[in-house]
Amino acid sequence: MKVGPSLLVGALLAGCSAQKPADKPADHGVSVSPAQAQHLRKISLLIRHGERAPDGRLIVEIALTPEQQERGLMHRTDLKPGDGMLFPMLPPRMPSFWMKDTPASLDILFIRMDGGVEKIIAGTKPGDRTPLFAEIPVAGVLELPAGEAQALALDEGDRISWGACIEERRPARVTAPDNFCPG
Repeated sequence: MKVGPSLLVGALLAGCSAQKPADKPADHGVSVSPAQAQHLRKISLLIRHGERAPDGRLIVEIALTPEQQERGLMHRTDLKPGDGMLFPMLPPRMPSFWMKDTPASLDILFIRMDGGVEKIIAGTKPGDRTPLFAEIPVAGVLELPAGEAQALALDEGDRISWGACIEERRPARVTAPDNFCPG
């Protein structure tokens, strides 16, 4: 049997997906109540725009475990400007996100190992099961309420770091899920 490029790409995406681990049973349409939406520990995030704008800071939730990353912002109806969730991907990988059971539109930012924003997907469609991904392995993914990337003047190439190491003036290179300061 000959495998076409689109089938091969689809198989690769399915293998790298953060949507649902293969060892978990399918949900078969069972939905979780919004009251069961997760709210996670918060962490500081630094956005460096370079010469075009002053640095910015956010306090966002951090999804560290595979279970937390799988649930993400599903069922969240309480998102407001300034909210968000960070998904560290260390070691870097090519995650695939979707909007299943996510009632709010989001902006999704994919962050390279050098801290640069590789790709921004703005204004996702709530409930959509279409895979959303970057074309390269990433160190993290940041989800914000739709319109926040523009409101924060975020652009591809801006640099993002997070955790305790951003409090130092010139932090050393640190690459850990909860403390990411590229050199």
